[in-house]
Amino acid sequence: MLKVGLTGGIGCGKTTVSELFAELGVAVIDADLIARCLVQPGQPALRQIVAMWGKDMLESDGSLNRSRLRERVFSQPETKQALEALLHPLIFQAMRTEMAVLNNPYCLLAIPLLFETQMTALVDRILVIDCPTQLQIERVRRRDQLSTGQIEAIIASQVSREYRLAHADDLIENTASNDKLAEDVKKLHNLYLSFSNCQD
Repeated sequence: MLKVGLTGGIGCGKTTVSELFAELGVAVIDADLIARCLVQPGQPALRQIVAMWGKDMLESDGSLNRSRLRERVFSQPETKQALEALLHPLIFQAMRTEMAVLNNPYCLLAIPLLFETQMTALVDRILVIDCPTQLQIERVRRRDQLSTGQIEAIIASQVSREYRLAHADDLIENTASNDKLAEDVKKLHNLYLSFSNCQD
């Protein structure tokens, strides 16, 4: 089975593109969704987070206080490293488990930090979703109500746009209409199907 890694900077439209592939019947395994499941109440990873950084990491209902954790991660590099060391092995193990039961021509692995986590060996091709930095900032500000400074810190913590573009096998520029985006996805879908046939 062909494995396509989908990645891109924050606010570039990775989720939108993943959904368009899913509408075509493609199996999409999303690292962010897995990460959210891992930190649900009762999960060992959430208990570990509380053990490391205290109960103020929790909301009153016992769920993870994401905004507080995000603030800590971006103000204290050692917190970021410890959180990644805890979650990344669990995320990639879960992805491999999901892949093992698939019987599709190809699957899409949506991994926002594909390069940063050095997990490129997990995929056969890399699809980068790209847009200009200013557009990233505008989209994230609208979506997450973060300050420009917070968004710029997140962008700075990721590999550069230039690095992603240089290491992409395939590219979708997410700056135009949704119709154009759907058209680009359909073209790549057909390409990946032909590649998977060659693999077989």
